[in-house]
Parts: sequence; structure tokens; C-alpha cells
Amino acid sequence: MRPLIAGNWKMHGTLRASVALAEAIRAGADGLNAELLICPPFPYIQAIAMSLLGQPIAIGAQDCHLVVQGAHTGDVAAPMLRDCGATYVILGHSERRADHGETDAVVKAKAATAIAHGLTPIICVGETLAQREAGEAESVVRAQLSGSLPDGFAEADGVVAYEPVWAIGTGKTPTEADIAAIHAALRQAAGATTRLLYGGSVKPGNAAAILALPHVDGALVGGASLVAEDFLAIARAAG
Repeated sequence: MRPLIAGNWKMHGTLRASVALAEAIRAGADGLNAELLICPPFPYIQAIAMSLLGQPIAIGAQDCHLVVQGAHTGDVAAPMLRDCGATYVILGHSERRADHGETDAVVKAKAATAIAHGLTPIICVGETLAQREAGEAESVVRAQLSGSLPDGFAEADGVVAYEPVWAIGTGKTPTEADIAAIHAALRQAAGATTRLLYGGSVKPGNAAAILALPHVDGALVGGASLVAEDFLAIARAAG
């Protein structure tokens, strides 16, 4: 399947800087084998979608609520995101699970709502350092996946991203053998047609080796996605 390189911009940038970053990525995207996806902060989604209108770069959001409307101050509904130009949504990122107490059941409900309203969910799973050192990494991610996937996930082309919590933004990455082992387990659990991304300190220097591993169908990129040339270099490493 065609690799997917997704950029999670998290809570960074201004409107002007974010549009400029998106346009710089677009300027260097010709001829890439990989599909590109950028996930800016909520307030910038529509402006970036308009800037990239008709261009082969998808826009995603970093979260959505599990219901479509109501008294949920500060939350954003899936139909709103779709209306602003998003076609993907990241769900269950470890920062959401830690900072907002999101459980697998909440992630599953959000994913079901996203699918029902035309968004492709990217569901994140990953173990803590303590869990890895205890030999629990595979069982943890299998349990997260089982609890987080809604009915119809594969049919909706849902994506799974493996991001070991201890590797996010730290500059540390698991060994290639460790990544391959988790992705093999996820492939068995998620099926042959589900895209499996690796995330966690992906950068130009390690992207080619990671993306060449079995069952790694792309990358979910954090900090390196905030620099156009770094993000494009990772995409070029996908072949």
C-alpha cells in the first residue's frame, strides 16, 4: 500500500506561520511516492484547507468529540472538522490519554463518530517505558487496539499509529527489531489492509531505516513535521 506520512503539529504555530509551512510542504511535494497528511491546530484547519484547495495534501485534526453537538464547552465535533476541510482525525494520542484521561472506550466512541461523519481515524497506541521494561509492550498495545477499534474501522480505511510513549519528543526510538515486533503484532490484530504507522522521534536521519521495516506503512511525525524540509525528507525516505 502507498505509504502515509502524517504530520502532527500539536499546539504550535501562528496562523501566518502555519499557512506558510503548509505551502512550503506543498511546494516540495511533487514526485513523492508517499501520501502526505498534515494535522494543524483546530483554529488553522480551514485556512490551511483553503490554501491547499485542490492540492494532493490531506488535512487532519488532532482530536474530535464523541458526540456531534451539545453543551461541551471547548470541544470540537467531527462534522465541524469535516465542514472545515479535514478528512482525517488523530484519536487516542498518548498526550490526550494522559492529559485528558481518555480511555480506550472513549477513543472507540470517538472513532465511531468520526467514521460516521466522513473522517478517517488514526488511532494511536503505545506503551510507557515502565511497561516496556516489564516486558508488557506487546500485550499493552494489543489491549489498547482491541479496546479502541470500532465496528467498521477496516472498511473505513482506518489507520493505526504505534507511538511508544517514552519515544515521543525525546529523541529516543526503540530498536528496529522492537518496532518490527510490535508492528507484526498489530498487523495480526488489525488485518492485512490496515495502514500501520510508526511515530516517536521520527526524523530524516532514521526515517529510511524505520520505513523499510516490515508492516511499517508510514510515519506519524511530531517535531520534524514543523520544518518543511525535514518533513519532506521523511516523505522522500518512504521511497
